[in-house]
Amino acid sequence: MLEIGERPWGKYYVLEDEPNYKLKRIEVNPKHRLSYQYHNHRQEFWTIIEGTATVVIDEEEQTLSYGQSVFIPQGSKHRIENRSEHQVVFIEVQTGTYFGEDDIVRLQDDYHREE
Repeated sequence: MLEIGERPWGKYYVLEDEPNYKLKRIEVNPKHRLSYQYHNHRQEFWTIIEGTATVVIDEEEQTLSYGQSVFIPQGSKHRIENRSEHQVVFIEVQTGTYFGEDDIVRLQDDYHREE
């Protein structure tokens, strides 16, 4: 494990961090969601490996469960939400030119965090 990050909504694990991609396992606690955000330097691909998630991309909502995936283009506003009583786990593959946590532009956040 390269890095473990504790967040108010759950936890993430950095599995790979290479110059041209970053790979994370992300766990979202029941009844929590990540901020509504976008990135200037990367795109993301999410695959659900546990639970059922609500994903919002540019105001469009969809429900994903085990084995389903979604692509988030660079600059698209997005969030993932766990409305259930069980943990949601997904794999995130980031590709682009920069993968730092400071490339998160938060538009709405339940935990009142800033960029």
